[in-house]
Amino acid sequence: MTGKRIVFTGGTGKAGRHAVPHLVAHGYSVLNVDLKPLDLPGVPTLIADLTDSGQAFNALTTHPTFTGFEHGHPPGPPDAVVHFAAIPRVLIEPDNVTFATNVISTYNVIEAAMKLGVRKVVIASSETTYGVCFAEGDKDFHSFPLEEDYDIDPMDSYGLSKVCNEKTARAFAMRYKADIYALRIGNVIEPHEYGPFKGYAANPPVRKRNAWSYIDARDLGEIVRLCLEKDGLGFQVFNATNDTITLNIPTKEALKRLAPKTPVTREMGEFEAPLSNRKIREVLGFKEAHDWRRYVSS
Repeated sequence: MTGKRIVFTGGTGKAGRHAVPHLVAHGYSVLNVDLKPLDLPGVPTLIADLTDSGQAFNALTTHPTFTGFEHGHPPGPPDAVVHFAAIPRVLIEPDNVTFATNVISTYNVIEAAMKLGVRKVVIASSETTYGVCFAEGDKDFHSFPLEEDYDIDPMDSYGLSKVCNEKTARAFAMRYKADIYALRIGNVIEPHEYGPFKGYAANPPVRKRNAWSYIDARDLGEIVRLCLEKDGLGFQVFNATNDTITLNIPTKEALKRLAPKTPVTREMGEFEAPLSNRKIREVLGFKEAHDWRRYVSS
């Protein structure tokens, strides 16, 4: 990607409000597109409903601020789009609204980006595609580690919307020969949210739905930056998680105890997260900065 003009949808949300300042700190010019403004100096917010195709197209072809009128020509599309806007989980809106909002808004944003000539789009997928997070009852994972070639099979409206969004991204990437990267984002943890982690380690079953994994919101910002700066991969899916399991016992021992019926398909690192980030480390060069152990007293 040659330029640094970004449209970031959903920048006011839990993940976005950490990712956007990280991008700004690395020289990106960001327009936030959301239903609520982001309180960050230098980052304007355009209020838009992205389930409306016309608003999605307009959001990618607008002057971010009044200074744009001084250039003497209409604005062009951004250099890249990061699409995080969504209903962020089940049980906020009715299931049909969650599904429709997330699927249609993602289609609209990707379609607008592709037809306007944008060559790089990063979208937020989810750990929920692995099928256990919002499952009915105690569902087992098919195998460990959870990697990007896993047979994703959610039964909830949110996870299903993310599966559809990945397929939409793949279709447009093939058709337009563009780079569209989908991040299967783990349980997002903000800096003030590490308090319960000591309890998680003491009660291992409580984190099964998240595969005993997480992503620090600040490390997620770095993953987004790495995606923007890595070109030529076409359509890709990346698990966006931190390195290590959220337990004090080694991964092999933990999985044998907590998921005895689930096969392990390869040798895993001593404390490797079951929702593995091996691909982003090897392909994007990701190095975590926020291991949960730094913030939890022993």
